[in-house]
Parts: sequence; C-alpha cells; structure tokens
Amino acid sequence: MPQVAVVTGGSSGIGAAVARALTARGWHCVLIARGEERLRRLAEELGVEWEACDVGVREAVDRVASKIVERHPAIRLLVNNAGVPGRGTFLSLPPERIEAVTQTNYLGGVWCLRAFLPALEAAAPADLVNVVSVAGTVAAGSGGPYSASKHAQLAFSRSARSELRERGIRVHTVLPGFVETEGFPQRSRFSNRLVRGVVVEPELVAERIIGAIERDRAEVFVPRWYRLAPYAQALVPSLVARLGKRGIRPAGD
Repeated sequence: MPQVAVVTGGSSGIGAAVARALTARGWHCVLIARGEERLRRLAEELGVEWEACDVGVREAVDRVASKIVERHPAIRLLVNNAGVPGRGTFLSLPPERIEAVTQTNYLGGVWCLRAFLPALEAAAPADLVNVVSVAGTVAAGSGGPYSASKHAQLAFSRSARSELRERGIRVHTVLPGFVETEGFPQRSRFSNRLVRGVVVEPELVAERIIGAIERDRAEVFVPRWYRLAPYAQALVPSLVARLGKRGIRPAGD
C-alpha cells in the first residue's frame, strides 16, 4: 500500500508541486484547498483524492479531517502549505483581511495538526512539514500582517518539533523566499531587477521539502542564502526596511 500524504493549499503553486513530486515517488495524496474547481482538475490529473476546505475555519478542518481519517486511519505525512497573501500594512488592510491572513497562515496549520494528529500517530514514524516563509524571520512595514502571521507560524513549527518528537512525529520547517506562484509576488510584478532574479520556482521548494523529510532537517531556507535574513534584520535593520519598502514593491503600484 502506498504511503498517504495530506497536502493543504494543494490546488496550485507549492502545494501542487509537492503533490506532483510525491505522486511521482509513489505516494497517495489527499489534497485540500479552497478552490474546488482547480482542486478537482489537479486531483483528476494526478489520480489522487481531494477535499475543498478553508483551513482557517476550525470547524471546517475538523469536518474534512474526519472524512479523510475515516478513509485513511494512518497518515504518514501532513504538509501545512495553505496560505494567503497580505500585501499592505496593519493600518491599510481591512480588519477582515488581517483576520483571514492570521487564521489561514498561522491557525490553519494548528487546526490541521490537531485534527490529523491521531492518524499521524497511527502511522508513526510520521512527518509534519510547515511551509512558512523567510518573512517569518524578518519584518518590514510594507507587509506587516503577513510577516506577523509567518512569525507566529514559525514559532508554532519550532514548538511542535519539540512537542511531537516523543510521539514519533518529525517536524520540518521550510522557509521559501519569493516563489513564482499565483497570489504571491511574481517576477513580473517587481520593479527591482535584483529582486526579480531571486524568485524561485515552486518545484524547487517541493524538492527541498522532500529533502527535508528524507534527511530529517529541522529548518530549510529556499534558496539557502536566505538563512542570512534574520542576521541582516538584527545587524542592519534599516537595510531590511529599505528593501521591504522598495525592493519588493510590485511594479506599477
């Protein structure tokens, strides 16, 4: 029997790339996302299962997880990848958007872990991957709510690694920089040529996720040199602030 993986945010971008990489390696995937039509098309293409769900809504996660666990009592891998962008500041974004960013990017992973924990324990040794962001290690005014949600997600992921080890569940934190996906910064949206050059493809992130699982890596930055970002924030915060204000400004804004 193939090993079972649940991938949230699985209809496009990093989630879709992870699903493709896993199925190519013989895994059976269950994809979760909000966009039902796109999710269904990808699931049919890959021959996998799918469930439409907004992971930021705890009751919805519990309901969908119950259905999945009934079909698959032992789940070997959970990839918490679902996320929503939050371009704007704490003062410019509507309160509803700030709530959505926090609920999806941070609490969504918490709700999914709690809901799928019995199935992960049943499959132990099992793995949990939290796709965070380098934005969870630095902060700039132009994307405060998004960055704050990723800081919270990073703290959750680090805490979970310590908490779940004794349960036979290994936790891996993957921190991409700019990735060429819908809804998040793309090369064509940037006015700064240097920043456009550091955007990576979702397939690279997917490969690093699988590498983190295979090597039991606690934290992986994509690209690797992004691990310097927190040091830059501490040593030269004014530089990070300028890059946040200028370098990642979408072209035409």
